[in-house]
Amino acid sequence: MGRVIHFEIHVDDMERAMLFYGAVFGWEFEDWTAYVGAPYFGAITGDTSEPGINGALLQRQSAPPEANQALNAFVCTMGTEDYDATEALILEKGGKVAIPKNALAGMAWQGYYFDTEGNMFGIHQPDLNAK
Repeated sequence: MGRVIHFEIHVDDMERAMLFYGAVFGWEFEDWTAYVGAPYFGAITGDTSEPGINGALLQRQSAPPEANQALNAFVCTMGTEDYDATEALILEKGGKVAIPKNALAGMAWQGYYFDTEGNMFGIHQPDLNAK
């Protein structure tokens, strides 16, 4: 079975991206450049005893996504226990709203944002009372 085991986020400014994801989601980074031969930083997204995957930030090799461009990629969604606090942190650290907070009735709160590099990602807070 083809289970997702790793992700990569293409970035223009490595330091800015690491600061954003570190501040918003608490990710830690390891320099894996020697393995790849180009700027490549492993993203440690949480405790390995919990569900989820780790990934990496890599230097973008082409033009960044343009505003209002149709999505042409995978979108990673991060779980959160406090949607509103996470959204506030995203905006404080330079992210922008792509699709505002929306109730997935009886299941969760979901919304989408752009990081400091123009990439879209989602956040998701389980809530059986969402409506």
